[in-house]
Amino acid sequence: MNKQIIVTAAFFGLLAVIAGAFGAHALQSVLSPKQLEVWHTAVQYQFYHVFALLFLATLTRFKNNMVITTYYLFTFGIILFSGSLYLLACRDLLGWSWIHVFGPVTPLGGLLFIVGWVTLAIAGYKNK
Repeated sequence: MNKQIIVTAAFFGLLAVIAGAFGAHALQSVLSPKQLEVWHTAVQYQFYHVFALLFLATLTRFKNNMVITTYYLFTFGIILFSGSLYLLACRDLLGWSWIHVFGPVTPLGGLLFIVGWVTLAIAGYKNK
């Protein structure tokens, strides 16, 4: 599991660097300031949870099911929260006005982050 967590964190970290650079350079001239703010929020939260995943990898030695649960919560939280924000920020650019239906997905991803932090706390508490 440790290897899987590290590889997942590295993959999402790579994507966050690319997304951050893409937002700062390629999108700056085509998105509104509000859309850029949404894009940067997605990048920030993705990075926060990449670091959380890397920390989580240090807990895998305890063979705790809460660690595995936290891994999935953070992973799907990144996909739903940041992924939906990336799409919402670019909906005008892409010409996908229908993408607003992904709006409710963002809070669901945020909820997964919150529950993930709770399960991380429980995992840490259970390990002696």
